[in-house]
Amino acid sequence: MRKAFFQLHIAVFLAGFTAVLGKLIGLNEGLLVWYRLLITVLVLAIILYFKKQLQLIPVKDVFKIFGVGIIVAIHWVTFYGSVKYGNVSIAVVCISASGFFTAFFEPLIFRRRIILIEILLSLLAIAGIYIIFDFHPQYKTGIIFGVISAIGSSLFPIFNKRLLVRFSPSILTLYELGGGLVALTILVPLYLLKFPAGYYLPAAADWVWLLILACVCTVLCFDLQLNALKKISPFTANIAYNMEPVYGIALAFLFFQENKLLDSYFYLGVGLIILSVALQTGRVWYNNRPATSMQQIISEQ
Repeated sequence: MRKAFFQLHIAVFLAGFTAVLGKLIGLNEGLLVWYRLLITVLVLAIILYFKKQLQLIPVKDVFKIFGVGIIVAIHWVTFYGSVKYGNVSIAVVCISASGFFTAFFEPLIFRRRIILIEILLSLLAIAGIYIIFDFHPQYKTGIIFGVISAIGSSLFPIFNKRLLVRFSPSILTLYELGGGLVALTILVPLYLLKFPAGYYLPAAADWVWLLILACVCTVLCFDLQLNALKKISPFTANIAYNMEPVYGIALAFLFFQENKLLDSYFYLGVGLIILSVALQTGRVWYNNRPATSMQQIISEQ
């Protein structure tokens, strides 16, 4: 369990850094994600080929996995849309709403009862987002993109939880992102009609950031997250991802001095989000402590 939490929080830090890279890359969000997927799929396919781990999967499963890949693509496009039309801090704060959506979607999909404490903890994060939204109307478009991204972020680990039982994290990531790439190849031209791009080919600096984004913040990040999901629940994963705003905001302050654009209401909202993370983390550790102790007693006998 501890290893899973460690892997998850490394993935969360890398996820927080992707928002900074999204700001540094000048491409339109749709094209940015398309290039990110293209590079990631190629790099991951090459790695798996040389490790002799490439494998074909049944066609019926391909469609299911591609469906999850489409969710990932939508999540990324709207996330970077939030960065472009808001800023890094707004984008990463909105992602914290994923715990709220997971608290509803996970019981519906897994057919279990809704846990009231999960709803209450998630509402703390929602309250934080509402405070930021209410006092910063200039970021309305960015916040709308961010909330849509949070919905995608909540659905991704829920559907992956079942798929991880049958497929390795690397193969699952390859097929999912391949599905996202196919979907965006079809949909990006339509997206650009609504949200035009200033240019279509990455500049030299863009290529550097795209390679870091694809290799470190995607291939490595996905592998860590999917391995962690074998041991922890989707809701706990999304609550942990509420720490993404902390890392993302700190980096945004460091690189872009966004602290000069924000006021006390923003920090109040972030404070509520951090509180929800702290309470949920304590709850998870407390609930697992008795089970862990019992396992140790049994193993010693």
